[in-house]
Amino acid sequence: MKSPELFQSPFSGQPSRTTGGGRRSSLSIASDAFVFFSGAVAALLLVWTFSTFSNPQTTQPQPNPNLITHASNPKPEPKPFLPSVSDDVCAKNFDGLNFHDDPPDPNFYDDPTFGYTIDTKISNWDEKRKEWLKQHPSFGSGAEERVVMVSGSQSGPCTNPIGDHLLLRFYKNKVDYCRRHGYDIVYNQVLLHPQMHTFWAKIPAVRAVMLAHPEAEWIWWVDSDAAFTDMDFKLPLQRYKNHNFVVHGWPKLIYEKKSWTSLNAGVFLIRNSQWALDFMDVWSGMGPQTPNYEKWGEVLRETCKDKAFPESDDQTGLVYLLLKEKEKWGDKVYVEGEYYFEGYWLEIVETLENITEKYNNIERGVRRLRRRHGEKVSESYAALWEEYLKDAGYGKFSWRRPFITHFTGCQPCSGKHNQMYSGQSCWDAMRKVLNFADNQVLRNYGFVHRDLLDSGSVSPLPFDYPA
Repeated sequence: MKSPELFQSPFSGQPSRTTGGGRRSSLSIASDAFVFFSGAVAALLLVWTFSTFSNPQTTQPQPNPNLITHASNPKPEPKPFLPSVSDDVCAKNFDGLNFHDDPPDPNFYDDPTFGYTIDTKISNWDEKRKEWLKQHPSFGSGAEERVVMVSGSQSGPCTNPIGDHLLLRFYKNKVDYCRRHGYDIVYNQVLLHPQMHTFWAKIPAVRAVMLAHPEAEWIWWVDSDAAFTDMDFKLPLQRYKNHNFVVHGWPKLIYEKKSWTSLNAGVFLIRNSQWALDFMDVWSGMGPQTPNYEKWGEVLRETCKDKAFPESDDQTGLVYLLLKEKEKWGDKVYVEGEYYFEGYWLEIVETLENITEKYNNIERGVRRLRRRHGEKVSESYAALWEEYLKDAGYGKFSWRRPFITHFTGCQPCSGKHNQMYSGQSCWDAMRKVLNFADNQVLRNYGFVHRDLLDSGSVSPLPFDYPA
């Protein structure tokens, strides 16, 4: 766009010439000469101006006429849009992790025999991780508490008409939780082994994420139909410092009843270690990619008499390993039963309104808990809450928010739910649970779902809510 000055006539403001008979005075001649000279200069300026706009490639960009520039201070080179790799400030995130520094020194990734597939054996993984962390020192600090969450679903559209919407909401729920606590999340939608489908698909995914994230100490699998219902609660990792695998269950049901439902393999925490790789090799050896798959189905059904279907499955396989190979694996497996590491939705969903009222009553009496704050400092307020939740208890019959609500048996994508309850009861419960969790997130943004069954409506929160 041309500058306004270039559109002004070069003759504007000049007096018009008058003519008359007889001789002209020297002043008139001088005046004419001046006018002629001015016109010539103006014409040259116009020619130069049009040539400038018609040949922009041969000229330097002109400065904005509204800005004052000085020849002694040349215009600096514009910075590139992308940050420079050498720019330490841009290369690091707010946790001091350097995402741009990958030294040329060789490591396990340069080994052509190293692979991510379930049938590729990995050895000395602990040493390989340590060496990688030495090469990438910014990831060393805090590595023992670094967690990567993994979840996933099928690659195609859901057959249940509302299935894709529900999976999206479950995924958003996980993203919200990870954002609040600084965890990475990986969501997989492909079979990393073509024969390891349904519940077996999680093992190749967890294994691949483990190898792709040597900076992480823990890999946390969470089923697609599991929702975080306490956004403040954080994994008590120190509790598991001497263990490599954490799963929700009941030891009495495992070792005495030998029940296939004595634990739930839909949510588990596994340490990034050689132990874990070896464990998953054995565990996956009962899967459908092996020639002994049908035989394993018979063995597992013989071991767990209450198993209702003939196929070998990951959950019963896990029970089998704890029963039959306890000496090899049992000491490193923590069976968590003291809080809702994952909880059955039917025993949780009807408690949510009462839990909300309990929390609101506490807040009405404690001003500092009502204080508005940025989402990034939510963990500090979660710590404040512990003083007022010490009598709430954990798990069933507790009025503390349940950590994870798992919709076992509902099958939101296929819609083929367990016949002991209706599909509508599943979908309504999912809306309640997801909106209950969403309210904890929306609180930092000043809004709330007044009705847990109404996902589309929110109301602004008044200052000092819920006083």
